[in-house]
Amino acid sequence: MSGLIAVTGATGAVGSRVALGLAARGVPLRLVVRDPARAPEAAGAEVAVAPGYHDRAAMTAAFRGAETVFLVSARESADRVAEHRGAVDAAADAGVRRIVYTSFLGAAPDATFTFARDHHATEQHIRARGLEHTFLRDSMYLEYVPLSASADGVIAGPAGDGRVAWVARDDVAAAAVEVLTAPGHDGLTYELTGPEAHSFAWAAEQLSAAAGRRVRYVDETVEEAYASRARYEAPRFEVDGWVTSYLAVARGELDVVTPAVQELTGRPPRSLPEHLAAHPESWAHLRAA
Repeated sequence: MSGLIAVTGATGAVGSRVALGLAARGVPLRLVVRDPARAPEAAGAEVAVAPGYHDRAAMTAAFRGAETVFLVSARESADRVAEHRGAVDAAADAGVRRIVYTSFLGAAPDATFTFARDHHATEQHIRARGLEHTFLRDSMYLEYVPLSASADGVIAGPAGDGRVAWVARDDVAAAAVEVLTAPGHDGLTYELTGPEAHSFAWAAEQLSAAAGRRVRYVDETVEEAYASRARYEAPRFEVDGWVTSYLAVARGELDVVTPAVQELTGRPPRSLPEHLAAHPESWAHLRAA
C-alpha cells in the first residue's frame, strides 16, 4: 500500500506516534496540523495546515491527493459529531479512498459512555459516505490511570467493581501503523485492549506499590461523582462524559479483552505495572504527597 497517507491530530499523543511510525517505514506521509511549528519531525513528511475539522474547505485541501486518512477523533466538544462529519465529508470531497478512524470500545447509539455514542455516529457517517474504512475501537488509555489519582491518593468514580483492560497509546499507534501499511483490513473493526481486565481498586493497588504509599479507590454514587467534579466548572457535556465513563465500567461494557494488539503488532500489549515501572513521572504527583 504505497499511496499517500494523511495523518490528522499529528501533534497529539496518538497521531504523533503514528506519524513517526509511518515515517520510519518510508511511507508517503502528510501531517495535518493546526500549528506547523508543533508538527513532529517525521522524515520526508509533508505538512498541511488546517484550523480544525469544522473547516471543511481547509480539510479538503489538506486531504487532496491522499489515498488514506488516519482520522484521530477530535477533542471532546458539544459539537464533536458535527466536526467529525465535516472531516469525513472533506475526505470524500478530496477523493480519499479509505479512512482509518480511532473510535472507542463499545461504540453504540445506546452506550452508557456518552462519548462512545459520538464515535458510533461518526462510524455510521463514514459508512454512509461509502468510504473504505477500518475502525480502531480503543479501550480507555492506560496513561490515564495514574492521572486519575489525586495528589492525596484517591481514585474516585462510580465504577463499582467493574473491570476495564486499559490500553497503552504506544500499542494503539503500533496497531494503527500496521493497519495503515498492510492490505486486508478494509471493512474491519478492531477492539484494542490491554492484556487483562481489572478494577479501579486493583489499579489503586498497583499505584500504591509503585509510589510506596497508599492509593485507594473510592466508589462514588452518581450524585457524589457529579458533586466532586463541580469544582472544575466544566461544561455539562464534559462532566457527563467523565461520570459515564466510570458508569460504563460499572455496567461491564468495558470488561473486554482481545488479542488484537498482539495479532496486529506481533507483541503483547503493555500492562499497567509495566507502564508504571517504565514511566515513574506519570505518578510523581503521588510520590510528592
